[in-house]
Amino acid sequence: MPTSKKAAPAVVLPVLDGEDPWTAEEVEEQRAELQEELERVERRIATTEAELESLLKGGTDGAGRDPADVGSSNFERDQEVSLAANVKEMAEQLHLAISRFDDGEYGLCEVCGQPIGKGRLQVFPRATLCVTCKQREERR
Repeated sequence: MPTSKKAAPAVVLPVLDGEDPWTAEEVEEQRAELQEELERVERRIATTEAELESLLKGGTDGAGRDPADVGSSNFERDQEVSLAANVKEMAEQLHLAISRFDDGEYGLCEVCGQPIGKGRLQVFPRATLCVTCKQREERR
């Protein structure tokens, strides 16, 4: 007996009042965009960590170096550490967004449970808060 494959259920993403519903193609594109962005960010993490490791290994030799050179090296190292932290945070946000997508919670605000909005997600796919909750968070 031939077995028939069941089609995967269509993912329905929430929208705000007045927004057009997500099409199947848009949903697929959104999921692909999240995955592609995660891959880009993970490559940036690898590059940033390699640069940071190089700076840390090269920055231990301070004997006989001009204080201005040491200060510049320290500044550069601090910048790389900050950049690495920001990129890792982006990766965490992307992992969370993909997880929420797979769990059927993508597009709903983590705080109030209301739709984040199609327009916001198309511009900022890793958003987990609606505009109102994000503004409230930033005021704190």
